[in-house]
Amino acid sequence: MSCVHCGEDCGKHPVMWEDKPFCCNGCSTVYQILNENKLQKYYDIQPMSGIKVEQADVGNKYSYIDNKEIQDQLLDFSDGGISKVTLFIPSIHCASCIWLLENLYIMHKGIIASSVNFPKKTVNITFNDNIVTLRQVVELLVSIHYIPEITLDHLEKKESGKSEKSLLLKIGISGFSFMNVMLYNFPEYLPGGDELSSMFTRFFGIMSFILALPVVIYCAKDYYLSAFKGLKHKMINIDVPITLGIITLFIQSSYEVITGDGIGYMDSLIGLIFFLLIGKWYQGKTYSALSFERDYKSYFPVAVTKINDGKEETVPLSELRVPDRILIRNQEIIPADSILITGEANIDYSFVTGESIPVTKKSGDNIFAGGRQMGSSIEIEVVKEVEQSYLTQLWNQENKKDNKVQLNTLINKVSEYFTVIILLIALVSAVYWMFNDPKLALFAFTSVLIIACPCALALTVPFTFGSTMRQFGRKGFYIKNTDVIENLRGINSIIFDKTGTITINSTMKAQFIGKELDDEQLSIVKSLASNSSHPLSATVKDSIKNRNTFIVENYREFPSLGISGVVNGKRVNMGSCKFVTGKDDPNPESTNVYVFIDDKVHGYFKIENSYRPGLKSVINKLKKVYQLFLLSGDNQAEKKNLSPLFGSESNLLFNQSPADKMKFVEERKKKGEKVLMIGDGLNDAGALIESDVGLTIADDIYSFSPACDGIIESSRFKQLPEFIRFTNTSILIVIISFIISFLYNFVGLYFAVQGNLSPIIAAILMPISSVSVVAFATFSINYLAGRLIPDF
Repeated sequence: MSCVHCGEDCGKHPVMWEDKPFCCNGCSTVYQILNENKLQKYYDIQPMSGIKVEQADVGNKYSYIDNKEIQDQLLDFSDGGISKVTLFIPSIHCASCIWLLENLYIMHKGIIASSVNFPKKTVNITFNDNIVTLRQVVELLVSIHYIPEITLDHLEKKESGKSEKSLLLKIGISGFSFMNVMLYNFPEYLPGGDELSSMFTRFFGIMSFILALPVVIYCAKDYYLSAFKGLKHKMINIDVPITLGIITLFIQSSYEVITGDGIGYMDSLIGLIFFLLIGKWYQGKTYSALSFERDYKSYFPVAVTKINDGKEETVPLSELRVPDRILIRNQEIIPADSILITGEANIDYSFVTGESIPVTKKSGDNIFAGGRQMGSSIEIEVVKEVEQSYLTQLWNQENKKDNKVQLNTLINKVSEYFTVIILLIALVSAVYWMFNDPKLALFAFTSVLIIACPCALALTVPFTFGSTMRQFGRKGFYIKNTDVIENLRGINSIIFDKTGTITINSTMKAQFIGKELDDEQLSIVKSLASNSSHPLSATVKDSIKNRNTFIVENYREFPSLGISGVVNGKRVNMGSCKFVTGKDDPNPESTNVYVFIDDKVHGYFKIENSYRPGLKSVINKLKKVYQLFLLSGDNQAEKKNLSPLFGSESNLLFNQSPADKMKFVEERKKKGEKVLMIGDGLNDAGALIESDVGLTIADDIYSFSPACDGIIESSRFKQLPEFIRFTNTSILIVIISFIISFLYNFVGLYFAVQGNLSPIIAAILMPISSVSVVAFATFSINYLAGRLIPDF
């Protein structure tokens, strides 16, 4: 049976409520909450659309929101009892989510209104703070499994939309001017237009000139700046011929308007800038809910539980000082380098070091920031402030790296030759007419520059690569910008991280080595393992299916050794070989959990990583074309499993620190290799930044991942070779589009060098060339993506 709320398999023993099956108590609780508030339509819009979240007691988890300082940072507005807040909720995924979140007022009378921004995964809530507090609003969302992500990064409210608003304003101004100037020029395109009264012609020309001024001066200024910077660095980029064309068009048209010779090429000029801005917007329209530039502030909590004279107090993380004592609960992040005071610490450093097995700590041991406590609550004492911790220093060291700058892009290489050739043609035309008909010399020179203005050429890359970005996004691969496409095409070496990249972080498998255990013994092992929160115990427990459990007596847990207890009247020990047998493990290359039941060692559970589905196929496809490497912070336990896949043990490196990984990438680049680094955690961040292209694998694309060039959904990992190969297809489409653009230029130049270029020819030829190139590039990418990147 499938869960009525989330659609997950309910197993053999579903949780039932009013004859409806649920996979867990959490889903059942949410269903009951919605049912009590008469919000059943949630399931009608999109059946089984709920989010599965393990049932957990919220308790005082969100008590920090009661802090006035944090409230002031979170709230968008608060006055007269009315407050507004915008919360980022990564789990928003369908129409049912939107409907429910926009009907929160039904669930609590203190909520006045709420609206969802689906692309950004945010909900804006207006509430009466005399009736409901901000904390209660957040806890209401949590109760229905829409858990807001509240981090230091979100509190800083970084404004990222200013540049996009400026671009949209320029598009609006140029679009308005383009439409009006087209109307003013319309009579010129009709038979008998030359008989229009000179007064009207002059009036329309002046109006066109006035409307062109803000477009040329304001809307096109970024192209002038880019051209100037390129020339300053002795480089001819695509904006140099664009700027040359714009200036020539404007001067020639202004001269004709002022002297009364005509209305010039103002419609072509403004249309050129308008289409260029549209292309720029299309190319830069990325994924607003994703972040490719993240630091520790996206990872750390906004507040911690400080212990002061035996009392718990919630304080903002910014107020944490040495030597404060703080309480860290199960699954919470260690926010600063500390010393363990009390409690049993099992610290999961997989995100920081890549080591998949938690590290056990005892009182007095150092604990580094970035680790996650697994198990019961612990008390720690801060020894370094947040900004000075190991984790923060790691970020700061990595962020000193310059951003990847791609100066020799394909479009810039073409523009260098294009600009030189066009200038030569213009000069030759001018010289020719100087000796044959001096009156046409200047006109021929400017006509060549006008008709050869690379509008279609400049639009090719934005629309081709922009379409590629969108097709990638629809198939679960999100890239930071279009430069990544060119960089991906050029790679020849691929480096994989292991933990969380080619393995599944949350899943390990256990295989029992020894004499087969009977049903009672399996139940005994499962019973004892169920009492421990250690990941190895959880793996053993999960590997034993459909077995009843017994009550465990005299249970004890020995940090870094194992667990023991009396189960069904029998003494049971589980843990390391040294703990169970008193001897060293004869199989140190793997992670093993030995089992002792009733005075006899029965064998051991061999713990192995679970590899991502399709890994073998991915590696086999890639190693035919690229040189492959594996870098892991983990031990060599998986070496014999991975060697046959990668083909050479020399390409498998284990026990690698973050600095080792970054150094390895640097060494490959010094040898002239173009490196793609694929990782998932903070331990990979340095290597990701140092590489030519850095990609992260994410089970949840909206959750924290290190700074990178692209994010690929874990479920789409098997399509990685197809994504990389498609970048070659994109470049091929660009080249074909260039050829089409050059053909149009050839036709235009035929008229221009003869001094026969009229405004009507320019007005027809330039838009047709731009539209046809854009249409070809967009259609080709959309069609080929469906054929070459199959949905598995």
